Amino acid sequence: MDIWEIDKLLLFIAFIIPGFVAIKFYGLLHPNDKLDSSKQVIDSLAYSCVCYALVGIPIIELREHIEKLDFWLLWLLVFGVLLVLPCLLALAFSKVRQLEVFQKNAPHPIQKPWDFVFQQRKWYWVIVELTDGKRIGGKFAGDSFASSYPAAEQIYLEECWHIDNEDTFIRPRAGTLGILIGSSKIKTIEFFEYDTGEQTDDSESTGSTE
Repeated sequence: MDIWEIDKLLLFIAFIIPGFVAIKFYGLLHPNDKLDSSKQVIDSLAYSCVCYALVGIPIIELREHIEKLDFWLLWLLVFGVLLVLPCLLALAFSKVRQLEVFQKNAPHPIQKPWDFVFQQRKWYWVIVELTDGKRIGGKFAGDSFASSYPAAEQIYLEECWHIDNEDTFIRPRAGTLGILIGSSKIKTIEFFEYDTGEQTDDSESTGSTE
């Protein structure tokens, strides 16, 4: 059998593409390990079947009127079933997995605490303790960045700050353009609430973490 025959190609698109889109969109929400090709095909088929189960009755009702639909309306329907619906399904599944009642019987979709913290996209004052005992204070804000799974944990702090023995942020280091720290050097990271009203004058303390 030739898979490139038009009817077989249409069947492939209809029953693989929606599931493939759902898997890829869910992967954007919650990065995970890459699956081998054979398992991706099986999973794509399963997710596609779920999509068609959700819209099966409306599609059956429209079947007799397909030929009467406007060309652009027909393509809009195809676009919705193949691309939009799978994304909505993945988003809904992600939200359900994060419900407390669901987590009693299943793991949280976010696999690492690192991602759980940084995916919230909040601003923090942080103190990073390195494996050699050195402590680094810094600002994690709009121009900072943290890697996400499955990449190795790395954090970029847009400003590096002087801190004292009482964990008070004194002032930014002169000429600081930030600091990049790899996971192999990190022992712990402590987070403090970021107050946008804090002072930023180099000659004054910007506030205490106490």
